[in-house]
Amino acid sequence: MSRVGKYPVPVPAGVQVTLAGRTLKAKGKLGELSLDLTDAVDVEVRSNEVAVNPRGSDRQTRMLWGTTRSLVEGMVTGVSTGFTKTMEITGTGYKAAMQGSELVLNLGYSHEIRYKAPEGIKITCEKPTTIKVEGSDKQKVGQVAAEIRAYRGPEPYKGKGVRYDNEVILRKEGKKK
Repeated sequence: MSRVGKYPVPVPAGVQVTLAGRTLKAKGKLGELSLDLTDAVDVEVRSNEVAVNPRGSDRQTRMLWGTTRSLVEGMVTGVSTGFTKTMEITGTGYKAAMQGSELVLNLGYSHEIRYKAPEGIKITCEKPTTIKVEGSDKQKVGQVAAEIRAYRGPEPYKGKGVRYDNEVILRKEGKKK
């Protein structure tokens, strides 16, 4: 029995969930997302909740049961409230700024890095050392944040680089005399 899959996903007011064949669509104030369902699970859309049920009892089906329920919950949350990743830049001269739809990063290289925001993702810089990635698709928000962080990940000696706001950097002592 899946611990995650057995609970139905509550659908908040303002979100419309429809099932057409093997495709589940969620539509809300922040956009529309769809999910292609596997043959291992059945999805039932009720008035204010979505229930996911397995078609069998083998191991693969039970795994897909919980995964599908989590994906449905991510869709419903994404179109109603959205997802946000906040990152901080640490280092002398390191900064970020938005120019149109491009994020311009100065991370200690001889050139500035330009990152074009993909469709459906909003990137903002409230301060030169803070980057906020927002969107309705959880996977896409995490992927964009990971790509930005990969340009200059945090290093363990001084902590310089791009890190998530809740990330803890394990610091090393450094060289002794």
